[in-house]
Amino acid sequence: MIRFVILLSTFSRIHVYCQTISNSAIVCQPFAAKTRFNNSPAEVRRYRDRNTGLHAMNTSAASEKIGFIGLGLMGHGIAKNIVDKGYSLTFLGRKNRAPAQDMLDRGAKEAATSREVAAASDIVFICVTGSREVEAIIRGPGGLKEGLNKGSVIVDCSTSDPTSTMALAAELKAIGVDYVDAPLSRTPKEAWEGTLDAMVGASDAVFARLKPVLDTWAGRIVHIGDTGDGHRMKLLNNFISLGYAAIYSEALALAEKVGISPPRFDSVIRNGRMDCGFYQTFMRWTLEGDRDAHKFTIANAFKDLTYLESMAGAAGIANPLGNATKNAFAGAFAAGPADQYVPMLATHIGKVNGVDLTPPTAPRVR
Repeated sequence: MIRFVILLSTFSRIHVYCQTISNSAIVCQPFAAKTRFNNSPAEVRRYRDRNTGLHAMNTSAASEKIGFIGLGLMGHGIAKNIVDKGYSLTFLGRKNRAPAQDMLDRGAKEAATSREVAAASDIVFICVTGSREVEAIIRGPGGLKEGLNKGSVIVDCSTSDPTSTMALAAELKAIGVDYVDAPLSRTPKEAWEGTLDAMVGASDAVFARLKPVLDTWAGRIVHIGDTGDGHRMKLLNNFISLGYAAIYSEALALAEKVGISPPRFDSVIRNGRMDCGFYQTFMRWTLEGDRDAHKFTIANAFKDLTYLESMAGAAGIANPLGNATKNAFAGAFAAGPADQYVPMLATHIGKVNGVDLTPPTAPRVR
């Protein structure tokens, strides 16, 4: 491999760093220099190191074949970014043809079964609802396990039960397949932009292999530990965020009951110490009627909190706040409708307490 710097002008503020990525291809990237480029070994190393990620991604794209199952709200954006960054990708077809057609238009290939995805892939990503769906995809008829090659890797980006994750990891290890949990944080907007957060449970060697692929769709990647730790951390992350949602909802209902409207409530919390990014997306439903501000369903929230309850029980820890949060979402889930998103919990909590927190632009609660 050859790396070199082309110096366009000694006094120029724009220079080009080049590196070979194969015997026949050279990638050149312009960079702006705030000071005169002195062509010293240290300067060359500084700009070389900035581009090592580019080289790793191109090398990985040339060698790893990717499979993808789950072109949903999050999965479609992830798969799109993998293909757009140069990887060969085979995905499992689905009844909703719009995401599938988009992937075909981008150059991906469609498979009819999970087994076909496995046979065509070195690394398979799964992005579905939870453990029940993941287990069926791996173990079911025509599933991944029937087509996996030794040395393959399965990456579960779903929010799954760690108990199930560890059982699958042991089962797949017996046939020479690595199992990794890499659950996600943020929203479909960041999935499409390629700036999701990922918390990854994997061995050091497997994580190093996966990192260039993860870089195509994640802006922040934390190698949290070994397999299982990703899903454990995701449940803790969601306990905090969904706990916020339950607190905000109850506080808004109480505020309305004592004569403090949501805009007045917001005028104090926003830009104060209690403000945060989650608060801001959560409040966009109540204040503006933006139902797509945080596209994470109440059904999935309830599912994740049941996983948290199970994890706490297995660990032998009392989790009263987790159970209270779960019960808040259980009521909203039971009341429906099924397509509610997490910020709509405020409307439900208001309704059961006799106050109307329906946004001005949305149909009023009956």
